[in-house]
Amino acid sequence: MQTKLTKESPTSSFRHRLRDSVSDPVLRILVTATLISRVGRGVFLTITVLYITFVIGLSAGQAATVLGVSSAIGVATSYLGGLLADRFSARRLLFALMAGEGIALGCYPFADSFTSVLLIACAVSALSNASNASRMAIVARAFEGPARVATRAILRTVTNVSIAVGAAIAGAALLSNDVASYRAVMVGAGCVYLVGVIPVWRLPKYVDAPARVPVMPMISSEGAAPGGAVSVARSPFKDGPYLSLTVLSAIFGMQFGLAEVGVPLWIAHNTQAPTALVSMLIILNTVVVIVFQIPLSRGTENPRTAGRVMTIAGILMAAACVVYALAGGVSLAVAIVLLIIAALAHAFAEVWSQAGAWGLSFELANEANPGAYQGLFGMGAGLGAMCAPFVVAGTALTFGFPGWLALAVVFLASALGIAAIARRATPLTADTVEQPSSESLAVQSS
Repeated sequence: MQTKLTKESPTSSFRHRLRDSVSDPVLRILVTATLISRVGRGVFLTITVLYITFVIGLSAGQAATVLGVSSAIGVATSYLGGLLADRFSARRLLFALMAGEGIALGCYPFADSFTSVLLIACAVSALSNASNASRMAIVARAFEGPARVATRAILRTVTNVSIAVGAAIAGAALLSNDVASYRAVMVGAGCVYLVGVIPVWRLPKYVDAPARVPVMPMISSEGAAPGGAVSVARSPFKDGPYLSLTVLSAIFGMQFGLAEVGVPLWIAHNTQAPTALVSMLIILNTVVVIVFQIPLSRGTENPRTAGRVMTIAGILMAAACVVYALAGGVSLAVAIVLLIIAALAHAFAEVWSQAGAWGLSFELANEANPGAYQGLFGMGAGLGAMCAPFVVAGTALTFGFPGWLALAVVFLASALGIAAIARRATPLTADTVEQPSSESLAVQSS
């Protein structure tokens, strides 16, 4: 039997909503595992690149190769992880993948060459992306409607908090600038990650895929036969609307690469603002996500709402690009103000776009094989992340203001495309869907 999150009151406090949310046993386990494991992940995110360059001695080109190749491996395993979650026990699969990832992370301090770093990075990326797809398959089966999006919002909020804590811990090693401290912190972080895997073993059996139904021709294009018949598995690659959603979400998802690569380089080379502002903007983004991701994700399980939210995100992201561009070539004070305004618009665009994409990725997926669908969606996100540095470098960082305008158009167009998919997915009005007539209720009860 599936469990559901308690319905949120519009006036409930953030603490009350979070407390009610983790009252569900599945979400409580996922939150506990995320809270612990992502502290370890935060340490590695902060320190790994510095460790492999300054301690192991890899060149910038070798480090870029490691990141690029490992990201490509992760793209492939996203779909594989979701596919396996539809065929085997998703909870045991998640446990095994997370345990493998923790062990792989703990191997970093023992790497001593480009080859060993590359192998470890590929293993970490492969296991991480596969585990995320299996985790989303579990969310799709354990929850329904609003609870799915709320779960993703809660997990993302917890992830941001934990990574921030991990980054602070890594700061101790960075301050000491000592090889022994680097290695000790990384080994400890790997152990912490493994501790976070333990709660996953307690996930209930109903999050696993049911017995497989033999594949047969689909009667309805919506993934289920008329009259409430159980839907049968279909390849997400043959689902045009979902494939389009994945591609457009991947394009909009390049905003993460813009924040991680484009904005820091733009600030350092094209504005009067100090490079220390980069850290402040990252903190600002983290705070916005932590505070607003859960409340602003409500209602996006409805495709119409998700479409409207994506439109807002597209407008905000386009505006952020323009304001980022305006920060170049102005005085110090003006540049700082403009960059803060752009970062705020960017942060809220991120929050709303994630909420809208999550809702559509669940609601437009075939219920018979959610793992494959979530795996494809994760695969698209990985491809977007891979392409982002090249797209940002070839637009904003190369051409300045015209490049930023090009990015603004790309983000806005992809968001409007997603909104169009959402509108086509909901031909009925919200009132028709949410308030069935007494006659229809009578028919259903009979």
